[in-house]
Amino acid sequence: LTELVPLYQDPRSTIPASQFNMKWVEPAGLVKFDFLGLKTLTVLDRARGYLERRGAARDWNSLPLDDARTYELMASGQTVGVFQLESQGMRDTLRKMRCGSIEEITALISLYRPGPMEMIDTYIDRKFGRAEVDYLHPSLKEVLTETYGVIIYQEQVMKIAQILAGYSLGEADLLRRAMGKKKKEEMDFQRLRFVKGAAEKAVPEAQSGSIFDLVAKFAGYGFNKSHAAAYALISFQTGWLKANQPVEFFAASMSLDLSNTDKLAVFYQDAKRFDVPVLAPDINRSSADFDVAWDDDKGAVLYALGAIRNVGLEAMKHVIEVRETGGRFADIFDFLERVDPRSVNKRALEGLAKAGAFDSIHPNRRQLLEQADVLMAYCQSVAAERASSQVSLFGGDQAHAARPRLKSVEPWVGPERLDHELSAVGFYLSGHPLDEMTSALKRKRVTFVAEAIPLAESGHEAFQMAGVVRRKQERASARTGEKFAFVTFSDPTGEFECLFPPEQLRKCREVLEPGASVMVRVRAKSSEGEVRFFGDDASQMDNLLDDANIGLRIHVSARSADAEALKARLERARSGAIGKGGEVSLMIAGLEQGREVEVKIPGRYRLDGALRGALKSAPGVVMLEDA
Repeated sequence: LTELVPLYQDPRSTIPASQFNMKWVEPAGLVKFDFLGLKTLTVLDRARGYLERRGAARDWNSLPLDDARTYELMASGQTVGVFQLESQGMRDTLRKMRCGSIEEITALISLYRPGPMEMIDTYIDRKFGRAEVDYLHPSLKEVLTETYGVIIYQEQVMKIAQILAGYSLGEADLLRRAMGKKKKEEMDFQRLRFVKGAAEKAVPEAQSGSIFDLVAKFAGYGFNKSHAAAYALISFQTGWLKANQPVEFFAASMSLDLSNTDKLAVFYQDAKRFDVPVLAPDINRSSADFDVAWDDDKGAVLYALGAIRNVGLEAMKHVIEVRETGGRFADIFDFLERVDPRSVNKRALEGLAKAGAFDSIHPNRRQLLEQADVLMAYCQSVAAERASSQVSLFGGDQAHAARPRLKSVEPWVGPERLDHELSAVGFYLSGHPLDEMTSALKRKRVTFVAEAIPLAESGHEAFQMAGVVRRKQERASARTGEKFAFVTFSDPTGEFECLFPPEQLRKCREVLEPGASVMVRVRAKSSEGEVRFFGDDASQMDNLLDDANIGLRIHVSARSADAEALKARLERARSGAIGKGGEVSLMIAGLEQGREVEVKIPGRYRLDGALRGALKSAPGVVMLEDA
């Protein structure tokens, strides 16, 4: 290095670097290598670790390359998280191409780039016999058979020059470089050389000239096959993992995106499609990172404590170390007495509480959040006492006499509980705000996305759907400058994206705010195995709840019902507008002689998810029933 190129010392590195860029280091006499750090290799490595724990580890390099499940997965386009194959456009192409071999995956990865992309449809049509395969010249059939006559790889360019024009390997490599750089004088020289060499092999000048021009056109885009094949193998390995061991696939994939809640939400929805449970974080079961649990041959992903917002991976590693050393946490005070407040601060405690990580030892999330200052003060005092090695004067049960008494507060219920969970996790994990509204929505002929997709694939086009707005992205049309929007909705069965054209967006913009519960009328279009939704109209869900035809029966037990608790909950949902809201009645069971009485409650009420969740948590409530 010191002999051939000027160097400089980057202060952030211990390795000297060339002052020449990659274009000039080779003429100076160096060889350039690219070393790519692929996180996919780490995904595969972590998945192997999970599989080893249950004796199911595989050697990735000895997987059967004819695995039917893997190719079925790719043909379905369900390749979120599969290396090189997860973009929407790539998934659409996979459905059309229906790859059946590692060679076809290699070709797809090479074709799916600017330039050669225009040949994808030609390749597919020739593969399925819809177009005739053209090998350019009979002598080139062997070189182009694998790619149905389409020039894809740099190696093919070199081989064509050798066979058709008598190039040596060294000359063929110079031709490849010349075609990639597109220098006119060099290309003119190579054209003369190619035509002359082809003439010596009895190929007419007109034919060899046109072949040279065609080769030159695609050589500029040509991909190095050995590079593409290495990528294709990793694509196959991650595809095999997802198709055959989806639990370990999702745990490993989520682990590599631990701090990216948007990507975690995508994996969570995809895991639901693959029937892989993702269990909510639990301080006594979860790890700092994503993990896998197997019970009775049923696997699940354990959500990472370190993936909760404002918590931190290192802090959670400390918590896991404490748990593994001293056993499971008995209650919230046991947790506070054992952890270091320098690792688990107030923000971390609040995040864990909102995410539901303490539910197994203290289910009242609201109590923990609202009294976090008191709890952290206790944690710090215990830590200070531990640090000073003072021993309590009190023995036995009196050792915890200093534990603070927490004020009694009503726990969060329904949407309020889930909204706090959303702020900590980034998406709905343990439930959905519309869960309590399912029967009312069904009565309004609302179709959830899990049902809408197969219906759309079978030809249905118009749907009434509902969801909570997760995000809205407005963009300007390149042609007209008018704004349109992509809006992502979440319903109890999954998420769906809906495109609102300019006219519809102007009409619905105020309704489509993140966090809003919305009824949306859509048109669905199914093409190449992909369903897309287009918004026609949207309205607030309150409009549904104000429908006079909706009513609610609250079934309660006469022995355990608390009239005051029910009254307080209903008062918060009383509708102030005349004629708005639904009617409510009590169905009281367990009276003398087994009688049941229905009592109609005066007034009208907003029968939304918040009220339903609050009512379900009231003492003595057995069930709710839409009337």
